[in-house]
This record gives sequence, C-alpha cells and structure tokens, in this order.
Amino acid sequence: MKKIIKITTILSISLAAIACNGNSAQAPVPPDLPQASVIRNDVSSNVETTTASKYSTVNSSLSDEEVAGLLFMREEEKLAHDLYVSFYEMWGLPIFQNIASSEQTHMDSVAFLLEKYGIPDPAADNPSGIFSDPALQALYDQLLAQGRLSISDALKTGAAVEEIDILDLRERSVQTQLADILQVYNNLETGSRNHLRAFVSVLEKQTGEDYTPGYLTPEDYLQIISSGVENAGQGSGGGYGQGGPNNN
Repeated sequence: MKKIIKITTILSISLAAIACNGNSAQAPVPPDLPQASVIRNDVSSNVETTTASKYSTVNSSLSDEEVAGLLFMREEEKLAHDLYVSFYEMWGLPIFQNIASSEQTHMDSVAFLLEKYGIPDPAADNPSGIFSDPALQALYDQLLAQGRLSISDALKTGAAVEEIDILDLRERSVQTQLADILQVYNNLETGSRNHLRAFVSVLEKQTGEDYTPGYLTPEDYLQIISSGVENAGQGSGGGYGQGGPNNN
C-alpha cells in the first residue's frame, strides 16, 4: 500500500496512501467520505520497514515486503471488523454485524499465515479499537468519528474502507509469489468486493443516496458494482444485504 492518492483535506486515511500510489488520476474523494493524505506514507512506511526488519529474522523465507504485508493486513482487517461492530452498536443495521463476522474470518486467515511463518501477531492482545500501528490507530479514531455522524455516513465509511482494502490487497499481492499468501489475499479481495456491493446497495435502500467511489477508478468501481455476488469458492465473503446471510 505504498501508492499515494494525492488528496489532502478532512481525514488522513492512512490505508489509502499506501494502497493507491499511481492512482492520482482517479476522481477526488467527495467531502462526505474519509480522505487520504501523505501522512500515511510518511509515517506508516517507516513503521512497516522497521517492523518488517524486526520480524524478518524470525522467518528468513519471507521478504521484508511479505512480512510487512501480512502484519499490515492483519491489522487492517481488524480495523474493518472493529469499526463495523461499533457501527452496528450505534445504528443497529444488520449489515454491519454480518460483515463484521466476515471480517473476523479475514482476520483469522491472516493470523493463520502469521502463525505458519512464525511471525508475532501485532493484534493478538489488543482489544477492540486498539492497534499496534499508530497510523492505523489514528485512522480508526477518525473513521469511528465519521461513522457516528449518521447512518448514511456510517455506510459510506464502510464502502470507503472496502474500496481501500481492495487496493491494499492488490498491492500486497504483487509483492509475493507464495501460493498460500496469494490465496488468502485473493479470498479477502473477493470478500471486499462483495462487502462494497452490499454497503452501496443498503445505502441506496436506506437513504436513497448513490455512492460515489473515492479510491477505485470509476471504471473499476462500475465493473465491481455491476457484477453479481462472488461465491466463497472464488474468494472470501458472501453477499450481504441489510440482513443477508453471513458467507465468508
């Protein structure tokens, strides 16, 4: 996630600045969505490099990039999970509870790889809303505040998180050739595409609003939204309507 979307306004979404470098031609993030800044690149890239170097001696079969990717994705999936649990408590929409359950499966998938490769889990002892990466901690706090504003803001925040997650996973996937890591990343991306479709659908049903993508290109977003729900055999994540089933 080392690509930077050059947007500097309301919120400093740390995830997007790594995921979206080279996507500066995309449409700007609308003002009611979380927005990116170069803070993520300046701070978290240093955190990742230091953390990866720390853990690279644990398992020399992985590159620093592969280690950093697993560590980051573990906490990114936790961020999504913890946000959606909080949004469900705030607003009571079943979509948040359902997708939070899926994010727990995503977290567990990455945790399995960390254990397999002997890499300490940065999220192992952290309660909900607490993160080892300070940039992710700041991001979580900002997104939580955004989702408190209204049901519409919570749904838009969820959709934005899934957009960012898709880009993060694509970036991480090109940094490894290991089949097990690629399989997990591909599964998680499938889940994120399903989650994005679900948030957009429920936003329209609940508020009558159309969602404007802030991180994916318009073409990529349209392709995802116009496609049907992808089954679990293709990846991790089912289709979630307002009270849909919980397929991971």
